[in-house]
Amino acid sequence: MAADSPHLLDSLVLGLSLAAFFLFAWVFLVKQLFRDYRRELTTGTAASERATGAQVLFSLTLTFSLTLFELIIFEIADILDRGSRWFYWKVSLYAILLLVIVVLPFYQFYLLLSHPKGSRFARRHRLPLAGLAWLVYFYFFWRVGEKFPLHSAAGASRSWLAIEPAMARVGVFGVTIMAILSGFGAVNSPYTTLFVFIRRVTDDQLRTVERKLLQTDKLLAAKRARLATEETRAAAAHDQRGLVRRAFHSVSQATGLADRTAAGLRDEARVLEALAQQIRADLDTLHYEKGRYEDTATLRGQYFNLLGYVFSAYCVYKVVMAFINIAFHRIGRTDPITYGLTLAVTHANVRHLDVPFWSQQLSFWFVGVMVVCSIRGLLVQIIKFFRAFTRTVSPANVVLLLAQLMGVYFLSSVLLMRMSLPPEFRLIIQDVLGTVEFHFYQRWFDVIFLVSALASMVFVYFVHQAQVDTQRALAFGQEAEEADWDRFERGLQPVGTPYGDGPIRLGGGEL
Repeated sequence: MAADSPHLLDSLVLGLSLAAFFLFAWVFLVKQLFRDYRRELTTGTAASERATGAQVLFSLTLTFSLTLFELIIFEIADILDRGSRWFYWKVSLYAILLLVIVVLPFYQFYLLLSHPKGSRFARRHRLPLAGLAWLVYFYFFWRVGEKFPLHSAAGASRSWLAIEPAMARVGVFGVTIMAILSGFGAVNSPYTTLFVFIRRVTDDQLRTVERKLLQTDKLLAAKRARLATEETRAAAAHDQRGLVRRAFHSVSQATGLADRTAAGLRDEARVLEALAQQIRADLDTLHYEKGRYEDTATLRGQYFNLLGYVFSAYCVYKVVMAFINIAFHRIGRTDPITYGLTLAVTHANVRHLDVPFWSQQLSFWFVGVMVVCSIRGLLVQIIKFFRAFTRTVSPANVVLLLAQLMGVYFLSSVLLMRMSLPPEFRLIIQDVLGTVEFHFYQRWFDVIFLVSALASMVFVYFVHQAQVDTQRALAFGQEAEEADWDRFERGLQPVGTPYGDGPIRLGGGEL
């Protein structure tokens, strides 16, 4: 048997883990993402088929992604035969790259072209058109990679069938996405977790907003009832005009007046709907902030506040180190575990510490925690993303997009995780991707991370100022007179803020 061929027992273990991962991905998709669309996906045959295809591809992508991290942990813990680990490592990499670069984009184009509301020509020729769209996508995907120093060796294999060029190009997009999200998280997480940024919300403020929401809902209901009456009157006038249009000119004038009245009522109803939605969103935010403020007095709240300070210090450290790495062209060459143990031996007078042994043990747990946190955080974001975008886009298309982003994310995590491992455990990554310029991705991550963090600081500042303005509007609204709703009832006039005079500013904009 060849050195890199898998053993039967190892194949059985990996096969069982693949089945378990696939089952987990399938259940996650059904229970968390598709739970609000079960009736829609079972009644329509075409919709059900599209959802099933997207479900299979999503589950396969998550399955092979989890297998990558499993094999890294197996490499550190020396579980299974080395040849088996490396064989399935290559298989998993090829599978994810095939899904991310070929299968998922092609099927995405195919579903978009076969949409029932699309043109008949596109539906009839959806297969060749999807192939043509994928060729254009692949051309630009490959050309973008040529603009970056992705390979460390001059004689590296550049064949588009090789694993290194494909992995390098996927890594550019994935590392960029990870750096942007990490930069935003490094700024937003301390802002959302520390007590110092929590605003006190009183019961009077909540009652003010609830009263305005009730008034808006009542006015909207009255406006809709009047609109229904005007539409009925306009329909009757249209029927009458068709019978005696030539005999009675006044009927035509009445019909035009009814149409204009109905159009004006529709505009007013749309404004009120936007106003009610805005107030309702602000009310939910205020309830959430009130709960957070009350939580500050509990032991649980104090514990999470302490964790927030620790995490905030880590975020500040990450931002500072990214700036230092960029300013001094520094690239870390030692993993954090070995570096910390070496400092302990050198400065803490711990002379009998077995650095290689503890490096392996701590690396195992460190990578395990990184994997669990990455997977959990990604799945949480997937749920939020799915629920936000499925209101306007087909659930199957959103799932395919999430599957592609997920595959890119996990592949890029492998590239960045290399520096977190001791040198002896990097071989499983470096041997397969030996021609990839890993240092480029570290520097690229630092640059994008720092830019994202600085931009996020500006964004969070303006969000905080908007929330302060909201608090002031609420405080003013408790003493102000009721908004002039009668003025709005007489015509499409500005209502003023829901909580006082002036423009409506809650929710980040003006109405």
